[in-house]
Amino acid sequence: MRLQTLELNGFKSFAQKTVLEFDNSIVSIVGPNGSGKSNVVEAIRYVLGEQSIKSMRGKSGADLIFKGSKNLPKGSRASVSIYFNNSDKIFKLNNDLGDNINLNYETVSISREVYSDGLSKYILNGTEVRLKDIHHLLSSVNIGSSQHHIISQGEADRILNANMEDRREMVEDALGLKIYQYKIKESARKLERAEENMKEVTLLRRENIPHLNFLKKQVEKFEKTKEMQAELAILYKEYFKGEDVYLENEKNVLSTERNKLRSELQSVVSRISVAEDGNFGKGNKKIDELKVLEDNLNSLRGVKSEIERKLGRIEGMIEMEERRAEQKAKVIEISQEEIKTTINEINYSIDEAISKANIEDVKSILERIKSILKKFSTPNKENFNKNFEIQNLNKNYQEISNRMREIEEKEKEISKSVDILKKEINQEMETLRDLEKEKFKFKVRHQELASALEFVILKEGNLKERAKVFENEIKEGVALIGQEILSYKNIAEALLPPAGGSKASATQEELKRKIERLKIKLEDVGIGNGAEIMKEFKEVTERDSFLEKEMEDLAKSIESLQKLVTDLKEKIDLEFKEGVKKINIEFQKFFSLMFDGGTGSLAIIVPEKKKKNNQPDSIESDEELELGLQEDNNTAVLEQGVEINVSLPHKKVKELHALSGGERSLTSIALLFAMSQVNPPPFLVLDETDAALDEANSRKYGDMLEKLSKSSQLIVVTHNRETMSRASVLYGITIGSNGASKLLSVKFEEATQIAK
Repeated sequence: MRLQTLELNGFKSFAQKTVLEFDNSIVSIVGPNGSGKSNVVEAIRYVLGEQSIKSMRGKSGADLIFKGSKNLPKGSRASVSIYFNNSDKIFKLNNDLGDNINLNYETVSISREVYSDGLSKYILNGTEVRLKDIHHLLSSVNIGSSQHHIISQGEADRILNANMEDRREMVEDALGLKIYQYKIKESARKLERAEENMKEVTLLRRENIPHLNFLKKQVEKFEKTKEMQAELAILYKEYFKGEDVYLENEKNVLSTERNKLRSELQSVVSRISVAEDGNFGKGNKKIDELKVLEDNLNSLRGVKSEIERKLGRIEGMIEMEERRAEQKAKVIEISQEEIKTTINEINYSIDEAISKANIEDVKSILERIKSILKKFSTPNKENFNKNFEIQNLNKNYQEISNRMREIEEKEKEISKSVDILKKEINQEMETLRDLEKEKFKFKVRHQELASALEFVILKEGNLKERAKVFENEIKEGVALIGQEILSYKNIAEALLPPAGGSKASATQEELKRKIERLKIKLEDVGIGNGAEIMKEFKEVTERDSFLEKEMEDLAKSIESLQKLVTDLKEKIDLEFKEGVKKINIEFQKFFSLMFDGGTGSLAIIVPEKKKKNNQPDSIESDEELELGLQEDNNTAVLEQGVEINVSLPHKKVKELHALSGGERSLTSIALLFAMSQVNPPPFLVLDETDAALDEANSRKYGDMLEKLSKSSQLIVVTHNRETMSRASVLYGITIGSNGASKLLSVKFEEATQIAK
């Protein structure tokens, strides 16, 4: 790797674009004081990441921008670019995983721009990057912004003036241990972040654990609830299946029984109706017929009685007439035709009476006979004047008597019919009494059947109510268990007790009691929405597992980082000690060369033990105790330093402060060159480090430059002719008429003249 080009644009006194090519081993920059030579050195430091504006003779980033002149306006930005040949691919850059990767570029360019607001940005091969990236990149090739390889004006004896700790840092930088220091710092930052993250994760987990424990208990309840629900589901299915079978069978049984009872009841009603409408109707007809006959018989007997009474009167009249005839010798003459007519009327009325069935008609005829016979009850002068014959009266009487006998015969006939009918009626009444008994049985059966039917209908009503209760129980079961409970229909009936049996009823009752007990237990658990609890528990558990994994990863990372830091420190310490030995060898060579003898060496000093900080002891937190994050503030830290020991020839000098200015300068140069020789940087920038040297020492200085140029490029800012003579290329810097620095191409003789 070699430095190729430095490009300045608007940086400090370089108002316009200025390019310096570094093609040779030793490049010398010369020019009068105030021309801008040191600005070139500061530009190199700036582009390599220098953060101290003060060290570059400014107060803010805006001071690095060209301030303007009479002929040139003030700049708004400044930029510095540096180009390196990377054909050997030694530039390395850290990736996101912290691994070093080689940059696969033939040329590596680093640019830094600063703006009037003081802000700046870094550009690596056209891509904006971070300062950290620049530091890592440069440390991989043993260079930096203001380390051992860049010695600014007046800083030649900086290492002599530094304290032991800063001096050690300079030596470590020269030995190429800076990369390890970056790694230690980066690891320390990562370790600090990891420890902070560990604290945060521990706190988060600690906050998470109570809620997780609560949810765990809820989940345990829920799991128990699920077990109870599973048991309840089994009980529900068995109960529902038994109830479903019972309701269906009972429905069929009651329906069959109801239809059977209705059929039998209809038959009984028909039998009763037949008995009432048939046999009892016939009996009533004969009774009615008997009543008619008895009425007729009574009528005939009434007529007979009346005729008998009238015949008696006739007999009386005949007797009376005969006595009168005898006593008075009177003959009552009655018209023969009238008597004959009267007898005919009486006979007609009797015949009519016999034919009549209605008693009222018979009575009416009897009244008419009475009216006819009345004629003969009162003496009639005309009739008595007529000549009746008693013989004819007797003859008529005999005819009426004969008719009377007919009536009697009719009476006997009717009486016989009445007796026969009564006998039949009595026989039928006996039969009717048997039918009445049967009808009573039917009515009793009818009542039994009606009551049984009513009871069946009542049971069907109760069955419907039980079916409604069953439907509600199913809804309740679905609400408690879910739709899967409806699979009870798939249970084989063979597994159930016989429907309707006492065993089945007892089983259903027992299942019902178990279900109710489990329902009470579920209500007592009161888990709410189990699905939401399980979801939250899963999320919180996953979060806790994640945090636990994070803690494990962080613990491993902390352990790994702690080990890495320890290993790096051990490596630095080891390489530092070995490096100091090598530096001492080269330091002795250069020191002897500069002072024609004497000795110079570095010594590693271990100061007294002291605390890492002066902070008061703090109380360790639970997290720090648990994770082992808290360091013991009382732990003694050994902060090693570097001490410079010199011994001049022919002069008793043991302390650095006893050296003269020239001696200090020679000692510093010898030490700087020795460090550069042990671990040569790609380039060295020396800004007037030879200012205090006399001619003899200048020659020695020049010899050492030539020796160093074999391993490193040298960029030397000087006024010394001897130093200029050792350079292959000379760049002259002067102030142009426009008030800005400009680069001149000069010959060695011209350069020496310019340098004056």
